[in-house]
Amino acid sequence: DNSNESSFEFHPQRISSGEQVSLEAHGVRRLYVRDGVINEDSDAFVKNAEEWIEYPTSIQAIARLTRAGYTVAVATNQSGIARGHFGHRELDQMHTKMMQLVKEAGGDIAHIAYCPHGPDDGCDCRKPEPGLLHQIQDALKIPDFEGAWMLGDSRRDLIAGQKAGCRAALVMTGKGQKTLADGEGLKDVLVVANLADFTNRLLDGELNHPMSDGEPGKSQRRCVSCEAAAESYL
Repeated sequence: DNSNESSFEFHPQRISSGEQVSLEAHGVRRLYVRDGVINEDSDAFVKNAEEWIEYPTSIQAIARLTRAGYTVAVATNQSGIARGHFGHRELDQMHTKMMQLVKEAGGDIAHIAYCPHGPDDGCDCRKPEPGLLHQIQDALKIPDFEGAWMLGDSRRDLIAGQKAGCRAALVMTGKGQKTLADGEGLKDVLVVANLADFTNRLLDGELNHPMSDGEPGKSQRRCVSCEAAAESYL
């Protein structure tokens, strides 16, 4: 890969206090990708806080989810560290910026798990392996990912989520349109315009149903205008 990729884990569960998870209130959990879902992606890597540019509607969507009692977490590939493009300090600054924006909007991210390794390092945390999700599972004391959602813009995000037992949703922001056009590995994957679209569907109760067994990349709840929706985050 030639850019940093991140996955954002969101557990739609009622929270009794702070950011602690109160399990199974809704029986559903969620997972998303950072770059391309919460913020703009870059083929040249997002290397510092100045280059980390949020999607405003994604920040607001996280706040809406938090206010509705859901738990949000991030799982992100950051091979730029292994490649020498930036260090852990710069990544911490990016995440601090993200967390502050979410907090100012009234939201919360319960945990961030990241993989600093390169594609040839043979680790078990780099997506499409599910290791980052297992780190989140341990940190938040989640027994399993039954009913969980993985939301991302690349095939490896979706595969990682499905390996962990999540349902998968592909956004049309970031690399989402290219992933959809490639058409591989999209069976039972929900397609949505962006994080805000997904949040609307979730909070409206549209996602509390089994996925369709139809053609790859499509479901009974697929957004009819997804292919042209990459700009709608503005």
